[in-house]
Amino acid sequence: MKKPLILASVVLANGLLMNQLANAATVEFWTAQTQSDRLQTIELLASTFEALNDGVTVKVVGVDENEMATQMAAAVAAGTTPQLIEVNSEIIMSLGEEGIIDTKAHQGVVNTIGETRFHKGALTTLTSPSNEYYGLPYHGWIQGIWYRKDWFDEKGLAEPDSWENIEAAAKALTDKANNQYGILVGTKPDSYTEQVFTQLALSNNAAEFDAKGNLIFNSAETLETIEYYKELAKYNPPGPQNWRARDYYLQGKMAMFFYSTYIMDDLSLAEVAKGSLSSENFAELSGGTFDPNLVQNTAFAPIINHKSAASYGTLSGLVALKTKNSADSEATKDFIEFMYDPASYITFLHMAPGGMNPMLKGIAEDPAYLDDANGVFKLYGAEKMTQIVSGFDDIRSFSVVKGKTFPASGAIFAKSVIPRMIYDVTIEGKDPQKALDDAEAEMKTIIAQ
Repeated sequence: MKKPLILASVVLANGLLMNQLANAATVEFWTAQTQSDRLQTIELLASTFEALNDGVTVKVVGVDENEMATQMAAAVAAGTTPQLIEVNSEIIMSLGEEGIIDTKAHQGVVNTIGETRFHKGALTTLTSPSNEYYGLPYHGWIQGIWYRKDWFDEKGLAEPDSWENIEAAAKALTDKANNQYGILVGTKPDSYTEQVFTQLALSNNAAEFDAKGNLIFNSAETLETIEYYKELAKYNPPGPQNWRARDYYLQGKMAMFFYSTYIMDDLSLAEVAKGSLSSENFAELSGGTFDPNLVQNTAFAPIINHKSAASYGTLSGLVALKTKNSADSEATKDFIEFMYDPASYITFLHMAPGGMNPMLKGIAEDPAYLDDANGVFKLYGAEKMTQIVSGFDDIRSFSVVKGKTFPASGAIFAKSVIPRMIYDVTIEGKDPQKALDDAEAEMKTIIAQ
């Protein structure tokens, strides 16, 4: 990461000329980044913006994401809402339905930056039913299939970006007699299993709700996904499995596994990888040494295609809130544009390499972005980094349908309905249709509460 003291000069050197506002203005910025080191970085960005704009004050306030909705509700009731917040997409969509968001400011930022610069799926995720932007996508992580491209090449296998290709590779690369497995899908009743299932289900056009809020989970598309998932689980290591799939992969005993971009440093840095190189978590693994060539031999398929293209992940955005003070509104819009300027943007994203990925095309291949403090991105290279973040073009979820968000989806997630259904089918041998019927019945009970 570049030294903070030179950020202002870097911004100026990039040709960023901020408007000098004639009137005093305040931008109160609530951010979900509450760690002290991250707040210091954001405050540095705010101070740089202030130095470039006479009369503007940016006040940075850290608010725990779990408390953001509650604190925003209190601020709305008291008439003391901030000018800008940074928070996850689910909260953004809920706030959008309350009519307190400055969608005109968002449109102005999109017009300035260019709509095509944003990854399409990320921007669509924050778009209202009337095609207004409830928020502007800023960072997020993406899930997909990480796979041994060298093994695929040796056997002439196609990239695992479709149901057919995934199953063919899982079968071809499984050799249980030698403790080698083609794939690992989650089978424990936990969030990892739900994330894997959700991406596959979305690619088959399965859904929890339709645009009117009707529960439509018990469908032919969902049943087909469950049956496919059960088939993939045959190529799993023995027993219920979860995110520790990475242990098998890092020890050279697995061809493919689902994981988010948080795995990037595990694959590239020996110090980070060591937690997966022991025999502590699996009796079937004897441990291993770090493979310095693993990054070069690993490829990533962020998008799965079947009936449609789907990627899975989470994103957070910047949200301007309505205010009666025009100077504050203009300063907020200018600050958002400043936060998207490459020097500012990369400084922010480098707070969590792999966990915070860019929503603007071109950033992932920027030499400054590739120069993170730990040297992770340089090991992947510009081409691979660009391919990784391309998953944001097709990012989708169960909770948002055509610009409407359904809080009941979050309640269903909290009760682990889907992963328990998968556990029953893959581990307990329950009939897929019976498991689906039972899951639907439980979902109806949750919705009725």
